[in-house]
Amino acid sequence: MPKAARAYWKGFLRLSLVTIGVEIYNAVESKADISFRQIHKPSGRRVNYEKVVQGIGKIDSKDIVKGYEVDKDTYVTLDPEEVEAVKLESKKTIDLVQFVDAKDIDYRYFERPYFVAPTDALSGEGYVVIREALRETGKVGLAQITISGREWLVAIAPLEDGLVMEMLRYADELRRPEDFFDEVPAAKPDREMVDLAVQLIGKKSKAFKPETFEDRYQTALKALVQDKLKGRRIVAHEQERPKGGNIVDLMEALKRSVKASSEKPPSKAGTPKAKSTRSTKKRA
Repeated sequence: MPKAARAYWKGFLRLSLVTIGVEIYNAVESKADISFRQIHKPSGRRVNYEKVVQGIGKIDSKDIVKGYEVDKDTYVTLDPEEVEAVKLESKKTIDLVQFVDAKDIDYRYFERPYFVAPTDALSGEGYVVIREALRETGKVGLAQITISGREWLVAIAPLEDGLVMEMLRYADELRRPEDFFDEVPAAKPDREMVDLAVQLIGKKSKAFKPETFEDRYQTALKALVQDKLKGRRIVAHEQERPKGGNIVDLMEALKRSVKASSEKPPSKAGTPKAKSTRSTKKRA
């Protein structure tokens, strides 16, 4: 395990009467290297924010408590000790209460993955038993866990030599699809066009290798920053927007797409770059 890795949560994983110690680690690492700050342009200095109360002014962070608004400008306040006093078993235990087929979970429910590791060698035996049982049955275990001030619904599944925990959204957090698809035509599409689309998808299908993709926007932003550091003037240019077409254009586009994919392999998309010219301003 990497030395820099720090457990996000420590507690127990329970399957009926089997309880083992586990630690949870972030399975995602932020790679967004370009992040912007708000800058006061005349001075070039960073904009800071202070915590203030209307009619009072600047306040101390130690005087801030959690508050729930029950009416306009009326709050029920809670001290940290009162919040901590809320007793939930899921604060310390991930209790696998139900098992479902992994394919039965709508992908809209998935929020964020975490690695689940045994705390020590003593917990390892029960850990691998649960892992193998999940693998052989093709099931994922559902449980709830309290992290960061809320109780999450989670799914536990085997991943390589270990277990992964996926935080799930609750059903009432999802918007209704029918509220957004009212413009979708009710009539069935032309069979020939569907067959062409299926053929095109087949030609472009391959194994999922996420490492072949990059965040091209971040790459372009880095190049832009480097250009600015070299004193170049950035010139914005309009990009042509893709245009829709009628059903005749769609049929022709599908036929041409299938033909093109048969003649040559798709070329790798290049990284967009901002146009730049050297500044005419003399440096001081």
